[in-house]
Amino acid sequence: MRTTHLATLLLALLPLDGSSNDDGERFVTNRRSKVVLPLPDEEDAFLFAVFGDRTGGPASGIRVLEQAVSDVNVVGPDLVMTVGDLVQGYNAREEWLVQMREFRGVMEKLRMPWFPVAGNHDIYWRGADRPAEEHEGDYETWFGPLWYAFEHKDSWFVVLYSDEPNPRTGRRNFDDPEAQTMSPEQFAWLDATLERTKDAKHVFVFLHHPRWLQGGYGDDWDRVHGRLVKAGNVTAVFAGHIHRMRYDGVRDGIEYFALAAVGAELERDLPAGGFLHEYHLVTVRDGGIDVAAFPVGQAIDVRTLTGEVMEAVRALDGRLPGRVTARPALSGTGVAGTYTLRLDNPASGRVELRANLVGDEDWRFVPDHVHADLAPGGSEEITFVVQRPGDAPLLRLPTLELETSYVTDRARFPLPLRSFTVDVDLSAMPRPDVPRAEHVLALDGITGCGRVESAAIEFDDGPFTLECWARADEFRARQGLLAKTENSEYGIFVSAGIPTFSVHLGGRYVNCAAPTAMLSTGRWQHLAGVFDGSELRLYVDGELAARAPGSGPRTRNGLPLVVGADVDGRGRGTSPFVGRIDEVRLSRVARYAGERFEPERRHGEDEGDVLLLHFDGAAGVAYDSSERRAHTALERGARIVSED
Repeated sequence: MRTTHLATLLLALLPLDGSSNDDGERFVTNRRSKVVLPLPDEEDAFLFAVFGDRTGGPASGIRVLEQAVSDVNVVGPDLVMTVGDLVQGYNAREEWLVQMREFRGVMEKLRMPWFPVAGNHDIYWRGADRPAEEHEGDYETWFGPLWYAFEHKDSWFVVLYSDEPNPRTGRRNFDDPEAQTMSPEQFAWLDATLERTKDAKHVFVFLHHPRWLQGGYGDDWDRVHGRLVKAGNVTAVFAGHIHRMRYDGVRDGIEYFALAAVGAELERDLPAGGFLHEYHLVTVRDGGIDVAAFPVGQAIDVRTLTGEVMEAVRALDGRLPGRVTARPALSGTGVAGTYTLRLDNPASGRVELRANLVGDEDWRFVPDHVHADLAPGGSEEITFVVQRPGDAPLLRLPTLELETSYVTDRARFPLPLRSFTVDVDLSAMPRPDVPRAEHVLALDGITGCGRVESAAIEFDDGPFTLECWARADEFRARQGLLAKTENSEYGIFVSAGIPTFSVHLGGRYVNCAAPTAMLSTGRWQHLAGVFDGSELRLYVDGELAARAPGSGPRTRNGLPLVVGADVDGRGRGTSPFVGRIDEVRLSRVARYAGERFEPERRHGEDEGDVLLLHFDGAAGVAYDSSERRAHTALERGARIVSED
């Protein structure tokens, strides 16, 4: 035993032949492997952040800045730079001071040093008693010098001032090339600074206006760029002002970056095009830099995600949208009544919630949104008055949008925006006239589907038939056609063009799948799944495609039957079908037997129907012609259209 123990100890301490690395001091194992695991470079590196413009947008932009500060505190860079436009400005001193204190109050929550850059919003004066230097004196009193430099870990950070006035007229205008020239004083300082920093590994330059774009900025930047190139160690230049990300590549060995915003106005909501609230993180190594942009609000402090928080957020999400305690009703062709939700907070933290009702111009909601703040374990009811005139066609049911956050004493946990179709009592919906032209359900393959509530189509164990006509535009790896399945119930799937009928019987799925891809795009095909009590059968265009033995009680769930998709555990459509669907019928009898039958293009009505959707008319609700009157709400991306 002792000899074995000593051999094991020596094996652990000594490098092994054929082990993963030659460095016995930095890599230790007592296992043999031919795989070489390269070790990381040990050179020094550091990280800094850069914030874009704060101003020019709504007052709520300060909340975006607060979130960016919270994010960066989680990441923990060495320092934070800005690129100007710190306050809204364009005002006199009293208001400017209020805005300055607001900005500094947020930035001083950073756990690392931060450094300002002056922009036009920070300097330009509006109002009486304008001093010649406008807000330059205020800026240098409360933020710092208009230009300066500092050293960190053998790198220098150089801040320039791009809002000096026209040297002849004193006029400030960032669109006027004559007011976009650097003063001899600033040039002399820059020359001296570049000489002082000539031995640094990296020099980084920061200013507000991206003057290298020229145009309205003039061509004075050429004189600056020439000096930076001559210095030989300037790595990158960062600017802001344009409120969108822009990379202008490498010019004479220098990279040029423009940042978007951290709370400022965005020209459009287009994150993929660089229009977003973001900050840059720059990793500095001897050989170069790595630069990445991070959307504000995406950093997660993993120390806040305790097991208690995880379970609380999960429980909260599972309770949404709450319990409907009152719903408006269809009367004639109009809708009137109250829509009331009871919201419960199952967790030990607070829940902040904003509920919005959204519909087309004919809907009226009073109010159109409600804020709720639920104490731990608390409940609250929110009520909307809902109206729709009888002379307006019912093109779409409104949706409820829920913005929800779980709040603890350490962090806020926003849930994704959730949208739900407003529950309207449609039992009085009048039967639509049979249109002269055939109407069908068109689905966009993204969000389009219909939802039939479970309680309306409940039926006993035993035989049943699920069927429809479908015309696919494309097939995907996974696609639901008619589905109520979630470890229970039944459904028809058409994944990759292979039809499958599934029923959860006796505690397990029984699947009846065609042996090949029997479906094709661009043509109408009839699909029917039949369970007769002892066997599942799948028919395609009236021909028996597959059969499988199966028996036992059907496993129930409370989820809706989704038309045009699969259904997830929260009753939402997923894995959507792309194309058109017609004549959906669920029957509590086994309608088809044998090897073949001739499918009807339009189903007749009989007492075996549990659900029958002809998709007649052009409403945003599919009328159920069965006695159940399980009229079907259509989600966005689903519409009833005439068949060409």
